[in-house]
Amino acid sequence: MTDAEATPEAATASGGDDPAGVESGGSDDGYRGVFGAFPYAARASESLTFKSYVLVGGLAAALLTLLFTLALITLFGATAQARFSIVRAFYVVVALGAVAPTITPVLLVARSRRRGTPGRPGYELGLALAGYLFLASLYLGLVAALPETFVLDGETVARPPPSGAFAPLIAVLYDLPRLSGLAIPAGAALLVPLVHYFRR
Repeated sequence: MTDAEATPEAATASGGDDPAGVESGGSDDGYRGVFGAFPYAARASESLTFKSYVLVGGLAAALLTLLFTLALITLFGATAQARFSIVRAFYVVVALGAVAPTITPVLLVARSRRRGTPGRPGYELGLALAGYLFLASLYLGLVAALPETFVLDGETVARPPPSGAFAPLIAVLYDLPRLSGLAIPAGAALLVPLVHYFRR
């Protein structure tokens, strides 16, 4: 069969006209794995806000993964004699709870674009905003969970007093129970599947 006789479907399948599978939306080779989903989603999306989240969310996920990995290495060194450590398991759960909601909006958009079902208007924008809100909630939760005093490099340090433009908000977070440090990100993480369910 000559090149002139090749069908558009064959050209698409071979990657000639649509190597990324963006236009067709149904190529199984549009991306491979989590890492490939990020550039694929950025190319396929029409939302500038979502494109920005692909970059910000990707960097945040990489940073969180690095921080938790270093913390786990330190923890394993401190608990090398223990066959099982509840603290280790807690670190793993917290790491998954921080990284998974960060990358989920990107994975959802990449999957919907590959399947050719981009969702209702505002679907990708909503997921991007939910992702940004979750990243903000991680900081808010960290502030709420910060104890009045903590040990840093072997020295007891007091948490910094509220200051700046966000001093009233920080003061409110300080007054919340320490458990709020987990409750705030957990509540924000629920927005991602909610946006997906109502806007897909």
